[in-house]
Amino acid sequence: MSTPVTTRNTVVALAADKSVEVPLTFQEQGRGRAFLVLHGGAGPQSVAGFAGLLARRAGVRVIAPVHPGFAATDRPQALDGVPGLAGLYAALLDELGLDDVTVIGNSLGGWIAAEIGLLNSPRVSGIVLLDPVGIDVPDHPVTDVSGMTPDQIMALSFHDPAPFRIDPTTLDEGQRAAAAANRAALQVYAGTMTDPTLRTRLRDLTLPTLVLWGESDEIVTPAYGRAFAEAIPGAHFDVLPRTGHMPQLETPDAVVSAIVEAAEPPPSAHSLSDRH
Repeated sequence: MSTPVTTRNTVVALAADKSVEVPLTFQEQGRGRAFLVLHGGAGPQSVAGFAGLLARRAGVRVIAPVHPGFAATDRPQALDGVPGLAGLYAALLDELGLDDVTVIGNSLGGWIAAEIGLLNSPRVSGIVLLDPVGIDVPDHPVTDVSGMTPDQIMALSFHDPAPFRIDPTTLDEGQRAAAAANRAALQVYAGTMTDPTLRTRLRDLTLPTLVLWGESDEIVTPAYGRAFAEAIPGAHFDVLPRTGHMPQLETPDAVVSAIVEAAEPPPSAHSLSDRH
């Protein structure tokens, strides 16, 4: 049985400049402990099904925002980087009055989640990273997909791309506009897909952190993932078989199972358990 989904619109002040108000759209479903789910460059539809599955199976409240600029939403010029997005979502948690929040992010969303963790918000109790980008690993760089065809990118992104291929000729005008907006927004927020300071800064991320990686990811390989996890004190790293760059799309049941297992607290804990 599906959980009812509510689309909400709010305005949040930009952390770096309170005079800048950012219109923000997010979907909300379920009840219980709150999980903030952050999409990657593929756009908000890439986490929509996963958000519903997590709400149903884990019995939790799931909030899934659209990064401003994606899906043809408005983006103020002052919001032009991942740190700005992290501050925006920390402010959203304040506005919603949420506590004990687990932040889950895929790809770009994982980078944002890590930056949220570094803000030390008392509202956040754990982080789950799904094939995040953001760090610089010289021997295992983020694959540059510029100039590649959609089929080439799909082949790098999925263990089995066949179920996820889309015929571009079937897209209507609105879908094409949203896809173009996604590409433009991704370029603004993360043109190089890395921040040379992030890997060092991650040593200050003290929240319990679970890092899940698709073994078939050729956008950022499992070796990149291990380097990401090793940069975070005590992070737990798991490789998901038959999975590519977007585990929440390709093997969502495995992702939810891993999160539910990690969230089972020992007698003295109340949040995402430290499995390391």
